[in-house]
Order: sequence, then C-alpha cells, then structure tokens
Amino acid sequence: MNTSKVVLTSTMKAVRKLNCAILPKFLSQHAASEPPPQGNKTHFGFEVVDENEKTEKVHQVFESVASSYDKMNDAMSFGIHRIWKDIFIDRLGPVPGTRLLDVAGGTGDIAFRFLKYLKNTGNSDAHSESHVTISDINEHMLNVGKGRAQKLGYSDEQISWLLANAEELPIEDNSYTAYTIAFGIRNVTHMDRALAEAYRVLKPGGRFLCLEFSHVNNQVLQWLYDRYSFEVIPVMGQVIAGDWKSYEYLVESIRQFPNQEDFSKMIRSAGFRCVSYENLTFGVVAIHSGFKL
Repeated sequence: MNTSKVVLTSTMKAVRKLNCAILPKFLSQHAASEPPPQGNKTHFGFEVVDENEKTEKVHQVFESVASSYDKMNDAMSFGIHRIWKDIFIDRLGPVPGTRLLDVAGGTGDIAFRFLKYLKNTGNSDAHSESHVTISDINEHMLNVGKGRAQKLGYSDEQISWLLANAEELPIEDNSYTAYTIAFGIRNVTHMDRALAEAYRVLKPGGRFLCLEFSHVNNQVLQWLYDRYSFEVIPVMGQVIAGDWKSYEYLVESIRQFPNQEDFSKMIRSAGFRCVSYENLTFGVVAIHSGFKL
C-alpha cells in the first residue's frame, strides 16, 4: 500500500473514532432544529432577537464585511464558491432578452456572470436586449459592486442598482423574467415575505433561482463541516477581515436555515410551481428552483 493510501486510511479511522466520541454532543450543541422563537422574535444566528432588530443587525454585519467580502469567500470556500456560482448561472441558462433581478447581489458576482454568460452565447445583441438589476439592502455592498462593474467596463445600460429590502421591493408586479438570490435569503427577517415578493415581481413564466448553504446528509462530513465552520471560519474572519463576530453570525445563520425539503415547501407556499433543488458538494449548498406559472 502506498504512502497516500496509508495516510488516508489512518485519517478515516481517526475520524470515525473521534466521530463516535464527539459527534452526538457537538451536533446537540449546534442543532438547527431548535424550537422557533415565539411572538415577534426571530433568530440572528443562534441568538433570539426582536424581529425589528434583525434587519439592523444584518445590515451592520454586511457593512462590516463589505470591503473584504469577496476575499473571505475565496478563503472560506477555497475558491469553490466560484464554481457554485458558475453552475448556478448555467442552471439559469439565460437567453438574450432576459430581464434579471438579482437580490442581495451587491458585489455583483451573479450579475457579472449573467452578463458574461450572455456574451459567450455569441449573440452580438445579447447585451443590448438583456438587463440585470442588482438589489441589496446594504449601500456599502452596492458600492463595492459598482466599483467592480466600472473596472470590468459594464455600462448603466446593462446594469442598474437598487437599494431595497427583499421583503418590500419598490418594483411593479410582473416586471422580470428571472429572479436570483445567492447566499442572501437566510439573512432576511421574514423569508416568506421575500419569497412572496419574488413571486410578485416575476412575469408569468418567470423563474426563481436561489443558491444557498444547506444541509449535508452525511454525518461524518457534517461533523467535519461543523468543526471547520465553527472553529476555523471565525478565526479566518479575524485574521483576514479583522472581524470575528460577523463571521460567527454567518456560520450560525447557515445552521438555522431550513433543510432542502423544508425550504422547497416554503417556495411552493409562495405560489411557485415545478419546484426542485439540486445539491452541490454533498449538500453544503443547494440550488432551489421554481416557476411562476
């Protein structure tokens, strides 16, 4: 047996032994199936706060992390978030004439991929016929995106910017052919209201597509993922961005997010049809899809 196989075998044996000893206690400490907050309360990570507090707290988090957001995404996911987002746009499969609303998209990652995808179709009119509106509740995140758009040479004809709450979009009914939200919906106070708004602003036949952290369905991988999330990511946040608490919240918010089946039910309850999801990286993230029919 070669050296790499010996190391791998020894590592897996150690993980199994450690898993049996620690996993039950660790998962009980960070279980996402806690009783829901009562009254006008909601979760801010593992903390229970008044509903009217959460929006402001989330705003403060993203105000704090805006300048280092993309750098931290690369560090936390070892660059894999780029692949997830490429797959996300590939699943959307935009065509010339698509009018996209990208919510919680401040830094422009999804919008720029959308425009690049259209450009790569080889249709010279793709850009002129299509448009993306980037909406975010945080002005600092939008400013980062605007700076990136300018460097990439995108014009106002291709991208517009909207400072807005996903739960109360200042947009007319039936305005867009596609709605995307990537790593943002878990941060809204009332996900049901955000989903209802997504349904309202889409044209009949329009598509809702959400990329979000989800639930790993393998206990050993979940244990490893939890250890990395709770013990490494906040440290990265402190070292790279000088901000431990914001990244601790982001990790906790992932654990509070509904699992794939429960979130699919919420999407259906908002009125969407042909609802489905696709796990990426063993369920670390999932792409959720629905249509307004």
